[in-house]
Amino acid sequence: MTGHVPLTVRRHPSRPRAAVLVLHGGQATSERPARPWQLAALRMDPVVRAVTTALPHQDVLVAQVRYRLRGWNGERADPARDTLRALDGLAELAGPVPTVLLGHSMGGRAALHAAGHPLVHGVVALAPWWPPGEPVEQTADRHVVVLHGERDRVTSPTESADAVRRARDKAARAGMAVIADGDHAMLRRHRFWHHTIGAVVAHLLDPSGAPDPLPEACYRNSFAVHRPSGRW
Repeated sequence: MTGHVPLTVRRHPSRPRAAVLVLHGGQATSERPARPWQLAALRMDPVVRAVTTALPHQDVLVAQVRYRLRGWNGERADPARDTLRALDGLAELAGPVPTVLLGHSMGGRAALHAAGHPLVHGVVALAPWWPPGEPVEQTADRHVVVLHGERDRVTSPTESADAVRRARDKAARAGMAVIADGDHAMLRRHRFWHHTIGAVVAHLLDPSGAPDPLPEACYRNSFAVHRPSGRW
């Protein structure tokens, strides 16, 4: 492959059987270069650790997309383009392994747009920025799970629920859980966020070995509220 491949590998087993590709947030419009030390990127570090810890097997590759620019930038959808190129790079690196896209905020939007790539098995979107009318046809035969904070004031749980509802006619399965008392940055109830994210990704990659942490109502209704219990 020639040119810049927007991919940073965080865990690379010798023979990957599956992969998780992590996408951080950004801005609606910005031509400034994206950097790994920006807050939106750093916010995903504990998420990556939680997912890596939760995976039931050690043969899952974990990587992050490196955007060229901070912004979505209108119809150019720069992060979505970067994600598709990262998936192509991942295919060259690991072969045609089933891949879960895990995206926060703008990264959730990029994940949705890239869902039609042949590698993609599922999309896990965290507080995604999904404006009204986002396309869902590309989710056909994919699994789509949305986790949104109850107190999110940056992106809209209602708009996410609408996209999930429309995706149910296309996707293999689509559901949404609202994290009780959760915020956009995933700081409130952060341990519960991380535990739930890790468990959802593990379940998508190994349904028989890792139980689904979400109630069945998440897949039947527009959304269901997911509440911490016990030590969470």
